[in-house]
Amino acid sequence: MTTRTDISPRRSRGLRYILSATLTCAVLLAPAAQAFDTRATSAWVLDQTTGTVLLSKNAEVPLPPASMSKLMTLYMLFDALKRGAVTMETTFPVSAKARAMGGSTMFLNEQDRPSVRELILGIIVNSGNDACVVVAEGLSPTGTEDGFAALMTQRAREMGMNDTTLANASGWPNPQHRMSMHDLGILAQRLIEDFPDYYAFFNEREYDYKGRAPANRFNRNPLFQLDIGADGLKTGHTQEAGFGLVGSAAQGGRRVIFVISGMDTDRIRAEESAAIVNWAFRQFAERTVAHAGQVISQAEVWRGDQATVGLVPEHDVTVLLPILTSDTVEAEIVHKGPINAPVAKGDILGEMILTREGLDPLRVPLLADRDVPLGGFATRILTTSLVLFERFTQSRPSASEGGS
Repeated sequence: MTTRTDISPRRSRGLRYILSATLTCAVLLAPAAQAFDTRATSAWVLDQTTGTVLLSKNAEVPLPPASMSKLMTLYMLFDALKRGAVTMETTFPVSAKARAMGGSTMFLNEQDRPSVRELILGIIVNSGNDACVVVAEGLSPTGTEDGFAALMTQRAREMGMNDTTLANASGWPNPQHRMSMHDLGILAQRLIEDFPDYYAFFNEREYDYKGRAPANRFNRNPLFQLDIGADGLKTGHTQEAGFGLVGSAAQGGRRVIFVISGMDTDRIRAEESAAIVNWAFRQFAERTVAHAGQVISQAEVWRGDQATVGLVPEHDVTVLLPILTSDTVEAEIVHKGPINAPVAKGDILGEMILTREGLDPLRVPLLADRDVPLGGFATRILTTSLVLFERFTQSRPSASEGGS
């Protein structure tokens, strides 16, 4: 147990414990699982269920995202659907610019009027650059792809994607078109959480608009060939970016999101993706270390009708631990005290900081477990007297200091 610097009359306290799955004491922590040795030049892996970052390698570096940036175009389209600005049956015109796009395509032409549903499938399954331009021009505040790219960049920054600058809707090579793997992971998480009704589109395996592209009708996600719970999101490849993938898989109540970039071949991309998913699910497991309403610590109360109040988590506290460790995690309880009465049940009074070797700390708010009203007149007088006496005895010089 350690105590931080005193700040009288309120003291900032840090209490350090070792918590196990049943909150019993432990002495030592076993070594954490080794980080995955990925061949990707940049990678980010998240256990979405617990919010635990399992791997981060050059994840904050802005890089060419290739077609993986199409996820931002889809986010804007899903948002328009959610707001009611468009419906699945809304159709968009196809411009000469869209029709002329090279690379992966739906093979649209100016006579087509594809619906929103068709465009979603064309982007996800066919990775259609032409479909992206159609969406961009249809949703742009200026009617241009440039205007849509500026809008996407602004929205990305609002979402916390600070390493993202988008120059187009498709990921077509452009020196100004950059995203970090961390940002792509944030985007994948937001797509899953913000649009659960639309996320199922990412699991579509085959689509051929009007029978025009039979050779390009299959979803490129390499994990769909494996029985590992993969259900999204988007591949990417350009000569500059190499082969990349924003992927997600769910197993046994857990979901993992990962982003990799810089693979030399599509075969290596497939192998690396499968290996990361296997590592994330096999080398980590969830453990509950505290339950909702369970008193973790006590905080002193100043001038209350009770001397202390219990500190409890609002929800069950579940953490992700490497399977090679024991079921223990170090916890530091931090709160300012004594706490001024009155205290209301549910007030946030401090936090529990959970430390796991090899993983980022987890901060859990701690709440008051009950009301503590202001004490009566006698309680307040007694408390004040004790404080004054303590200050007097601390400030009075001792005989060794020359006092008389």
